[in-house]
Amino acid sequence: MTRFSKIRRACLIILQLALARSSLSETGPRPSRSPTPVYTFHIVHSFPHDSSAFTQGLAWRDGFLYEGTGLKGASSLRKVRLETGEVVRRSDLAPDLFGEGITFYGNEILQLTWLSERGFVYDAEDFRLLRQFSYRGEGWGLATDGRSSEIFMSDGTAEIRVLDGGTLTEKRRLTVRDGAKAIDQLNELEYVEGEIFANVWQSDRIARISPKTGQVLGWIDLTGLLSPLYRRDGGAVLNGIAYDPVHKRLFVTGKLWPTVFEIRLLSAGRSQKPAKAGQRGEPHQVLVRSSVSTPVESRADRPPK
Repeated sequence: MTRFSKIRRACLIILQLALARSSLSETGPRPSRSPTPVYTFHIVHSFPHDSSAFTQGLAWRDGFLYEGTGLKGASSLRKVRLETGEVVRRSDLAPDLFGEGITFYGNEILQLTWLSERGFVYDAEDFRLLRQFSYRGEGWGLATDGRSSEIFMSDGTAEIRVLDGGTLTEKRRLTVRDGAKAIDQLNELEYVEGEIFANVWQSDRIARISPKTGQVLGWIDLTGLLSPLYRRDGGAVLNGIAYDPVHKRLFVTGKLWPTVFEIRLLSAGRSQKPAKAGQRGEPHQVLVRSSVSTPVESRADRPPK
């Protein structure tokens, strides 16, 4: 064997060993990603809620809840007294419109519609309609941090649109992922202490999302929040998040639910014990059927969201 042949053979052996090592590295066990934190809840207070309200958006300001409701012929913008559920101000949308999410922007309230590609801007004080705006596709949820000029908008996909608050035009989009998995069906939004909280349609979970990267930072599992004694309409899913930044209070509700809950988040494994009847924090034990029908929308024959 010549010297050249020996060198060539040695090089081939080294290459084969390197390839084998690479193959073992690729197929061998990889360090797993830490699981996304999961939070449960403790009910601090429960408050009455209009069980005919098909809640699509919820917000808090100066001691009152503000609510956007849906369904054609029943869509509205409302100012609600938290303690009693009394609607103290209301503006109804045209009967052909399906109202969606709301948010504050300065002294204005923005409201989306589902399929009409139209949004409305109201004076926050008297609900006077100031102007309209348009967008492409579906409108689901809205949120803002109350400080910057950006507004976050969901459309039922895994993307959150970032709008310029002054022009209401789209600046960019975030794709929401839990690890590598895209999370779609993002519905009502709320900005809470540097994170976007998002209802996931037809689930009992809220995603805690980074507004910078779209990464899911945690999950809030609200399974069992509404009493099983409440016979839920098929469309009566968890939807509606509001935050009181002054007193650090978090409120949640659902479409056609009889209750708004103030909750405190707990790490997984620390969920509350069932409250005894009459104790503070007990959900309203009521048996309610909404008188509002939930018709099927024309687009793709989907149930109303």
